[in-house]
Amino acid sequence: MLIFPGGSEIAIEIFHSLRHNLHVDLFGASGKSDHASFLYDSAHYDEDDYYINTPDFIEKFNSLLTRWNIRFIFPTHDTITLFLKQHERELNAAVIGSEPRTCLIAREKILTYDVFRNESFCPKVYSAPYQDMTFPVFVKPNQGQGGKGAFACSTSDEFSHQMEALSDMVVTELLPGEELSVDCFTDRKGKLHFIGPRTRERVQIGISFRSVRSELTDEIAHIANTINRAMPVRGAWFFQIKKDVHGKYKLLEFAVRQASTMGLYRQVGVNFALLSLFDAMEKDVSVIVNDYPISLDRCLYNRYKIDYVYDKAYIDFDDTLIIYGEVNTDAIRFIYHCRNKGIRTILITKHRLDLDETLHRFHLSRHMFDEVIHITMDEDKTNYINPVRSIFIDNHFADRMHVQKKLGIPVFDVDAIDSLIENT
Repeated sequence: MLIFPGGSEIAIEIFHSLRHNLHVDLFGASGKSDHASFLYDSAHYDEDDYYINTPDFIEKFNSLLTRWNIRFIFPTHDTITLFLKQHERELNAAVIGSEPRTCLIAREKILTYDVFRNESFCPKVYSAPYQDMTFPVFVKPNQGQGGKGAFACSTSDEFSHQMEALSDMVVTELLPGEELSVDCFTDRKGKLHFIGPRTRERVQIGISFRSVRSELTDEIAHIANTINRAMPVRGAWFFQIKKDVHGKYKLLEFAVRQASTMGLYRQVGVNFALLSLFDAMEKDVSVIVNDYPISLDRCLYNRYKIDYVYDKAYIDFDDTLIIYGEVNTDAIRFIYHCRNKGIRTILITKHRLDLDETLHRFHLSRHMFDEVIHITMDEDKTNYINPVRSIFIDNHFADRMHVQKKLGIPVFDVDAIDSLIENT
């Protein structure tokens, strides 16, 4: 399966949703250099001029699909979803998602509001020449996402000034109340399996950086079921609602793709990406939900690539594997990462007590390591380290400096272990 484009927050959520599934061999592709190159190994990722507005896109994209024997494409952007669905018959793989007409209506808010104009949850929409408007109003691009290019206007003069250089905008009543996103999954038979409201408590660059599971009320369920009946949606989709001045939810938009913050409900059992893939494979699915409150908060997260090949990692014990009387799980993760990658791990320590007894006390074992070197306090660690294609991890600055100066190998403090774990 190909995730395309591969580096957005949406794509990263799909990647984490499927990367451990035994039924899926994941690939990624992007038209620009982005975070995806830190997620995939080189055999499963490609960056090239993959832009849908280029004349040879389909030919080049099909070549990639054939080379990797891709069966399904998981699009991660609204415009790309629409394009791929409109050209699905020309592609060498199936596109996960709803039919082209649904994608088009979801992409254009004017079309969305026209479909639901008779529903009580449809906001009041003003059309050119914009007479008899009740201020304040809210203006947003007809085709847009993440709140980009949207603004509120309080007066007629302000509205006229703001609209002078703009085109293809939608003008609606201003909705001042609480905003929710509602995650949904509908199968190929039109059955709506899941409705999951969540808050948008901290929003940056159009993304919910903090979100909390919210109650599914009859009002929200009615909106979800109405959309599901009116539009042939398929797979993961979501809609956004906001309360008006009377406290009633009105529809902002709906989208027929995965949302990045669907990871909130993935933690209670609803894997939207996997459900969408299985449904695309014509398999019947069901949903199990763990019923407890949950919240999500995200931040910028670093990944690293180190241009140094090593096949041996020497690692200290005291204050490196065990810190403040607790197991350093980052270090343990690194040890097993090395085992998975065929890198030898050598425990080298001046531990003053019985090492086996201490390992046992922390539920650790010598067998975790390829070799254990237990030396006395007055011995020099460098005498026991083979410097060829090796690294050294130790919390003690003096030891790191000595090893680096004498052996010339890279040395790492405990806080740098993250940089040694890639593609995980």
